[in-house]
Amino acid sequence: MKNIAIFASGAGSNAQKIIDHFRHSEKARVSLIICNKPGAGVLDIAQREGIESILIEREKFLHTDTYIDILKQRQTDLVVLAGFLWKIPANLVQAFPGRIINIHPALLPKFGGKGMYGHFVHEAVIAAGETESGITIHYVNEKYDDGETILQERCVVTPEDTPETVARKVQALEHQWFPVIVERLLNK
Repeated sequence: MKNIAIFASGAGSNAQKIIDHFRHSEKARVSLIICNKPGAGVLDIAQREGIESILIEREKFLHTDTYIDILKQRQTDLVVLAGFLWKIPANLVQAFPGRIINIHPALLPKFGGKGMYGHFVHEAVIAAGETESGITIHYVNEKYDDGETILQERCVVTPEDTPETVARKVQALEHQWFPVIVERLLNK
């Protein structure tokens, strides 16, 4: 049985889709949820689903191997960032080479980098007059939104769209594709 650790900071809709996808799998399961925000919805999901969760501390995360040790003790095969808003420190990237992935709500390299998450991305897409947006699933390296692309999927952005309507289109792509890509990577 392969173990997936999900890192999330918010409501956890992508985490829930991944949990649902692997619910009856004999090959993999979500075994740990790591969160950096007290009261985040993803912690409620973890509790409801009976999945261990850890609320992490910033200084320990950035400057120690505490959480790396926990991931290794739990025999983590894949680390999945699903709306996790902190940059991953180099020691964690190096401890899990090629085994940390992220989903970004835009077509990287456009609209990526520090501060580009959630509604900020969709507002920037609209402000730039883009005719398409989408998702990028990529490997994580030491820079924000910079790792090798695994998958991009697109949606149309019309002149009538708002950041909220673009967010809904992008989230539909996230929910459709993220669990599938997680499974594909675990089967490699």
